[in-house]
Amino acid sequence: MTVTSHPGSLTRADLDALRPAEGSERYELLDGAILVTPGPGRWHQAVVVELTVLLRTQRPDGFVIKTAPFDVALAEDTVLQPDLLVTRREDLTDNELPGAPLLAVEVLSPSTRRIDRLLKRDRFAAAGVPSYWLIDPAEPSVRVLELDGDHYTDKQVAHGDEPVRVTAPFPLEFRPSDLLQE
Repeated sequence: MTVTSHPGSLTRADLDALRPAEGSERYELLDGAILVTPGPGRWHQAVVVELTVLLRTQRPDGFVIKTAPFDVALAEDTVLQPDLLVTRREDLTDNELPGAPLLAVEVLSPSTRRIDRLLKRDRFAAAGVPSYWLIDPAEPSVRVLELDGDHYTDKQVAHGDEPVRVTAPFPLEFRPSDLLQE
């Protein structure tokens, strides 16, 4: 991961100007600093694909699942791209989600693990994202966090073949090992 150096805090306009039209890297803006992360690896992509399929088969009408790169504009100085998000169709624009999704999911990678577990978690909580999941393909494990006031609390942690049962943003049951199919 690369954090670009720039005097002062960058804005959404700066992000748009710096971001290339195409490429495999992800460009995000976190508290005025640009984060550039490499394209995802094999198991990261496997988890995103399997979870997307699972969520799409269970989602109620009016809900949309998006995968990165898709901007979630939380503030003028913070535009994040969770690996996967769930939101209501009417909350989207053609280019971004201008506010908090119902669910943000990050698949942990060596280059993003600390950012996902600390900084993004804090920003999503501050923005009012009700559910935040951290998925570690190396174990495999799923940590389900839900907003309690202004911070997240652990609702469930499941490893391997242990079931994950959630009700938000809609009822869903799966096992972490299910997400590593190819």
